[in-house]
Amino acid sequence: MSGVRRQLATLVAVTMTLVLLAFLVPLGILLRGTAADQAISLAVDTAQSTAALIAADPDAVAGIDGTSSGGVAITVFMANGTVVGAAAGRTPSVRLAALGYAFTASSGGGVESLVPVQGMPGGTAVVRAYASSALLRKGVTRTWIVLGLLGLALLVLGLLLADWLGRRLRGAVTSLAATADRLAGGDLSARVEPDGPRELRRVGAELNRLAARIGELLAAEREEVADLAHRLRTPVTALRLDAEAVTDAEDRQRFTGDVDHLERIVDEVIRTARRPGREGAGASADLTAVVADRVAFWTPLAEDDRRPITASVPGHPVLVHCTIADLGAAIDALIQNVFAHTPDRTAMRVNVTPDPAGGGTLTVTDDGPGFPADVDLSRGAGSGTSTGLGLDIARRTAESAGGTMTLRNGNPAGAVITLTFGAPG
Repeated sequence: MSGVRRQLATLVAVTMTLVLLAFLVPLGILLRGTAADQAISLAVDTAQSTAALIAADPDAVAGIDGTSSGGVAITVFMANGTVVGAAAGRTPSVRLAALGYAFTASSGGGVESLVPVQGMPGGTAVVRAYASSALLRKGVTRTWIVLGLLGLALLVLGLLLADWLGRRLRGAVTSLAATADRLAGGDLSARVEPDGPRELRRVGAELNRLAARIGELLAAEREEVADLAHRLRTPVTALRLDAEAVTDAEDRQRFTGDVDHLERIVDEVIRTARRPGREGAGASADLTAVVADRVAFWTPLAEDDRRPITASVPGHPVLVHCTIADLGAAIDALIQNVFAHTPDRTAMRVNVTPDPAGGGTLTVTDDGPGFPADVDLSRGAGSGTSTGLGLDIARRTAESAGGTMTLRNGNPAGAVITLTFGAPG
């Protein structure tokens, strides 16, 4: 049982127990008193009716058998000492009644009703009607059992109702939490079906509205960035025309290379801005397959530049928490970084290492000059001749996959870039 259901059931159980006790205990006491009053009333009526019968016909005493139809014991004490009916001793109460007093008194755990009958032969007779303790409590135990079962049934019904309400609340809250987790993981298509009480339905509706608004803002931001980058194409084209118009061949080649690099950066900004948001917790890609595919893509260009490029991958899939598109873009950025910042004929190696705990590691090394001494390797920032955009793409991809990016210079030379990726969620 979940925490919400347990707390709600406990609250209902305690509340209903207190209410039932406050209601059933006084009711049980009242019913016990009512049963006793009925037994006493029956004893009084029996004593009075018997006394009236005897006063009207003294010979009727002989017909008294000692027990009434209601279970009251009847005894007639004659003035001459004779006792007719149920066996009973001549108590001080009987002697007091013989003086002409009619009353009711407790005796032996029960109640006796005494009525004098005057004018009898030999003196005043006394009729005693006795209601025993069993008669005073007749039906009380059964009534208490019925009340107890009724209270238990009401308590069980209340607990079932509380459990149903708790499950409904838990389902609504769980749905809200699951949708919030999906949104936090980057799945902006996640929506909640409003359910539960009115307040929770309102929270669900507001969460859906917030998700839609986030999607709208991100889409607008991506479009604005893409449009801004697209507008850069015009001055870049003008720079290319100016660079091609340079008469000095060496300067023209240098300027054209810079313009080409600038165009690649602008193209990458446009592709990144127009690409949909990253997938959330369900993103998964095979690092082995993607590396093999991207190395195969870059191999023809590497052969043209006489760059030896090798890939070392395991013979089985290495699943990581990333989309195929993002993973391919990160690998392309690292390989392109080697092409852009190392001389022709510089060898490079791409290695994939699976992590026993899940996920994997991608390492790209080259035999180039390595990173300049003035570059902050802890941040992957660009130098004076590089914006560091490719490395930033790789870093963000690794971090969004639950991993990291590290940069260092090789031994004796070259650059070593390592990306770690977490396992799929």
